Amino acid sequence: MTLRLNINQRKGLVGSTLLSLLILAIVGAYYLWGESYQARILYATFVNLLVVVGLQVFMGNAKITSFSHSAFMGIAAYVAAICVTPAAMKAISLPDAPWGLNAFELSPLVSVLLALSITGILGLLTGLFMARLTGVGVTIVSIAILVIVHSIFLHRTDIFKGNQAFFGIPKIFDLPHITILAIAAIFIARLFRESAFGLQLRACADDEIGARAMGVDVYRTRLIAWVIGTLFFATAGIAYAFFLGTISARPFYFNFVFLTVAMLILGGLRSVSGAVIGTLLITIGLEVVRWLETGPDLGIIKMPQMLGLSGLLLGVVIVAVMTFLPNGIMGNREIEEIFKKDPG
Repeated sequence: MTLRLNINQRKGLVGSTLLSLLILAIVGAYYLWGESYQARILYATFVNLLVVVGLQVFMGNAKITSFSHSAFMGIAAYVAAICVTPAAMKAISLPDAPWGLNAFELSPLVSVLLALSITGILGLLTGLFMARLTGVGVTIVSIAILVIVHSIFLHRTDIFKGNQAFFGIPKIFDLPHITILAIAAIFIARLFRESAFGLQLRACADDEIGARAMGVDVYRTRLIAWVIGTLFFATAGIAYAFFLGTISARPFYFNFVFLTVAMLILGGLRSVSGAVIGTLLITIGLEVVRWLETGPDLGIIKMPQMLGLSGLLLGVVIVAVMTFLPNGIMGNREIEEIFKKDPG
C-alpha cells in the first residue's frame, strides 16, 4: 500500500523542513561560536518550543484558550524524575514518600514511557469534559486544573517536595536530544494541522454549526487535539527534568503559562511557524531584557538596574500584538508561503 500525501501535507513537510533547518542553523551557530552557558539558554528555548507548539495543536487550531499546560508538564516531570532517580538518592530527597516510591529505580526509557502514559491518561480524562466546553468555560476549567495540580505539588511534600527542590535526578538529556525532540514536534504539529483532523478542528473553530452540518464530530476532534497537546507538554516536562537534574513546583505555574501563551500570541495562534518564530523572538528579547535589568555599562553611559523589566515586556508584547497584530506575526500563514511567488 502506497502512502499518498495531499498537497497540504506535502506543503506541511516543506514548511517543517524549513523550520527544522532554522533550528539546526541556530544550534550550529552555538557549536561554532557560542559560549558554554548559552547551551542552557538554548535548551530552555527548545523546551519552551515543545510547549508552544503543543499549545498550537489545540489552542491554535480550535481557537480555544487554555492555561493548564504547565500542570501536565509538571506531572510528567515529577513522574519521570521519581521513576528514574536512584533509590539511594530518593531515600535522602524523599524520605517520607508513600507507596514505596523511594524504594525503586527504573531505566530512563521505562520512566519516559510511564510518564507519557500517565500524563496521556490524565489528558484523556480531562479531555472528556474539556472537549465539550467552549469559550470561557474551557479557560476557567483549565485554570482550575492548573491550580489543583499546583496545590497538590505544594502540599504533598512527601512526594513532590513543594517549593523545595527535588534533587538527584540523573542528567540524561543534552542539547542534541532536545534539538531532535523540537524538530520532531514541529513535524508532528504541522502534519496534524494539515491532516483531516486539523482541518476539521479549524472548521469547527470558524463555524461550529456549519462543521456539524457537514458531519464533523466536534467532540472527537477536540478530544484528539487536547490529548496530543498534553503529550507535547509531557515531553517538555520530561526533557526539563532530565536536563536540570532538579525540579520544584514553582516553575510549573502561572509565570510559565503567561510566557508560553505570549510566545504563541506573538507568532500567531493558527500557525505552527508562528509558534516557532514567537518562541525564538521572545526568548531572544527576554535575554536582552535580562541583560538590561542588571544595569550594564555601555561605555558611554551606565544603565541603572531595572528589575522586573522582563515581566513588563511580556505585558507590553501581549497588549501590543492583540492591538496591532491580532493574528500575530504569521497570522494564518506558514513559512513556506513566504517564499511562494505570486502568480503572474
